[in-house]
Amino acid sequence: MARPDRRTADLRSWVGTLVRSGLGTSQDVLDQVVEAVRADLGPDDAADRAARWIAEAEADWVADAATWPDVTDYDRLQRTFAALDAGGIAVLQGCIDHWAARDLLAGTDPAPRGVAWFTPPDVWHAVDEGMLEVNLWHGSTANAAPGDQLLGDVIAAFAAADLEAHFDEGRIEVSAFWQRRPSRWSL
Repeated sequence: MARPDRRTADLRSWVGTLVRSGLGTSQDVLDQVVEAVRADLGPDDAADRAARWIAEAEADWVADAATWPDVTDYDRLQRTFAALDAGGIAVLQGCIDHWAARDLLAGTDPAPRGVAWFTPPDVWHAVDEGMLEVNLWHGSTANAAPGDQLLGDVIAAFAAADLEAHFDEGRIEVSAFWQRRPSRWSL
């Protein structure tokens, strides 16, 4: 069997990570993969190739998920995010960018105490490397900083869920694998 070239191997790896993130709908995922296949490998059979790679990634995800513990880091993250939300800190999972986070704050009256947000690439990093980087802003959009009560409360919320987290270079680094269980669209 011919060995896939590096570009194809990297793209297939990204498809697996994208699928495991569980972000977006099945159509969103298909559209992203078709676009990436066309851009990297050309237009020939991009839709068929994308659909095949997604199906293979989903099958791998289902098989891997069957070996995961009853409670995963993803479950602990979701508990933390629910606790933060209950404490007036909005959480934007897979937020496209800082503009979307800013728009949430601008459109909310009263503004939340803070907003914790992370992008799809942050999720992909947690899928592959077991570390989620979370941005944290005050309700005013000012960045959280060492010594802030808001930052201390968020770090404590991660600790309460048995997740190691620390502030580094303007973001909270959470040691956690994004082991989201396959959803209905993925089966």
